[in-house]
Amino acid sequence: MEARRTDAAPSLVPAPPQRSLLRPHRRGMKTSLGPRQGLPSGARACLALIALLAAACWLGPLLGGHDPHRPDWGALSSAPSLANGHWFGTDAIGRDILARTLAGGRLSLTIGALATVVALAIGLAYGAIAGYAGGRTERAMLRLLDVLSALPFLLIVILLLALFGRSLWLLLAAIGGYVWIDLARVVRAEAARLREAPFVLAARAAGASFGQVLRWHLLPNLLPLALVYLGLILPQAILVESFLGFLGLGLDEPSASWGSLLHEGSQELDTAPWSLLFPAGFLVATLAAFQFLGDGLRDWLDVRGAPA
Repeated sequence: MEARRTDAAPSLVPAPPQRSLLRPHRRGMKTSLGPRQGLPSGARACLALIALLAAACWLGPLLGGHDPHRPDWGALSSAPSLANGHWFGTDAIGRDILARTLAGGRLSLTIGALATVVALAIGLAYGAIAGYAGGRTERAMLRLLDVLSALPFLLIVILLLALFGRSLWLLLAAIGGYVWIDLARVVRAEAARLREAPFVLAARAAGASFGQVLRWHLLPNLLPLALVYLGLILPQAILVESFLGFLGLGLDEPSASWGSLLHEGSQELDTAPWSLLFPAGFLVATLAAFQFLGDGLRDWLDVRGAPA
């Protein structure tokens, strides 16, 4: 018996399977990197330092000890000492500097990480769309980035805080809305390069739509670059948060970040210099570790620079 014929033409663009964006990236990384050696020792040391600092900031206040917000009236501006239990000393009203440094680090790291996630979402989407669209759309989106880069960020944040008050969500939006611009530029350049790649041209010739090409072809290849670049914009987000806290634009008391601790320590520099040195040391160590880790990851995961 002759098979029944249908008039419906087969689809040229098969529906892609439901899978994670990270899955094709993991396969591509294994193929591209090949027998490449492990993470450099310097990057591993920075990663270990970041993990140690994060664990201390998160678990330290939970393990007991001194309350970061409760003063010890018997030890005002006490110097660092193991005898009285104040290892980093106390401030002018008797609060333990070690407890306040760890609590401030937890707040700074949390705000920096969440703001970086916001920057990743905005920068990756904006850069991918601009790079793949090309033409007038790309030029218009680049001009918008130039305009945003030229805006006085600090004045805008002050205006927002004056209008809507201080809040965690406003602070996250302000920092994330500032650090995503550089990420968008990097992603846009890579998306423009991939726009003429053979697999993108083949998908377009097969009838894939703009959104399909972005979702299933460009974003999986842009995600590695964005994740590596997070190691560079995360310290920038922490630095911006600390700068705002130093200017008194952070969260209200009793919350304290490294920036607000630096502001308090600068006022007690003559009588209690340890109240400035210890938070500053934690902040500098964290920023340097993230910076060196980002540089190491960028060199290690440079697929285009890998030997064939």
